Formats: sequence, C-alpha cells, structure tokens
Amino acid sequence: MRYIILIELIKFRSFVVQITYMSNIRITKLFTFETGHALYGYDGKCKNVHGHSYKLSVTVIGTPITTVGEVKLGMVIDFGDLKKVVKEEIVDDFDHATVFNKNTPHLELAKELQDRGHSVILVDYQPTSENMVIDFAAKIKDRLPENIKLHSLKLSETETSFAEWYASDNA
Repeated sequence: MRYIILIELIKFRSFVVQITYMSNIRITKLFTFETGHALYGYDGKCKNVHGHSYKLSVTVIGTPITTVGEVKLGMVIDFGDLKKVVKEEIVDDFDHATVFNKNTPHLELAKELQDRGHSVILVDYQPTSENMVIDFAAKIKDRLPENIKLHSLKLSETETSFAEWYASDNA
C-alpha cells in the first residue's frame, strides 16, 4: 500500500509522525426534507397530490487531505462543505415544495398553487424517486470540488421504498 510519512516540528522541539495511507475513502451525509408531488397518468394512488418525508443519503469518495498545516487535514471533504452544496442545490428548493412535471396538465394546478403563494417546482420529468435521484446526482456532481467524486445517492420516500444512484452504474 502506498503511503506518505509526514514529519512536523512542533513546539518544544518534539516530533510528530503521522502516517496517512493514500486510500479512497467514502463519506456519507444524510439530509431530510418534506416534498409533495403527483404522478400524472399513474394508475394508482400516487396520481393524487401527496407528500413524503424524503431522506437523501449522499456519499462522496476521495482521498483525505495530507497537506501539513491544512486546517482540513485528514478530511476527504468537510461535512459542512458537503452540507452547503446539498442544501443549496436540493434541500432549500425541494423542502416544503410541490413538484410537478411541466409537460402535463398538472401545469394548470401548479400555476394555481403558485398564484396562491405556494412553493412549486416544475421539472421536465415524471417526479418519481427514480427520476429525482438522477436529477439530484447531476446537480450535486456539478458543485463538488474537482478532487471529490459523487459515489452514490439513496433517496428514500418511505422507510421501505427508495431509489439509488451509483456513479459506477452511470459511467
């Protein structure tokens, strides 16, 4: 295994040796948000406007920072930095909003809700968990630092139902 030994002179002339293995590490952060949607043309209950308490697990992969003196030494990415990206791209927009496919007659309902001050998101796809997780992956990937890659997303709409996206499946 490839490794780097860092030696840093600390106060009182003592030495600290830190061994950092150059391994890829995955880190995951969980986000929650409440979102409504309706599936136009669907043959079950989900054709009606309804909502979910979504849980989004975001996993990124990279190597821990090894630069001596770097404030984020040992981190792949600061969890706070990952949180900022996901909140700005997903959570802040989707939380307490209703999502509709803009290419369906639901557009009329969406306009009525917007006119009444409701938060509405219009997308160009059927707002299923499968399509939402694809959309979320694209948004998050565009905002990650160059040395960090999106590994996977898991979007749960209930405790027992979820969609997963993996970079390895979409290369």
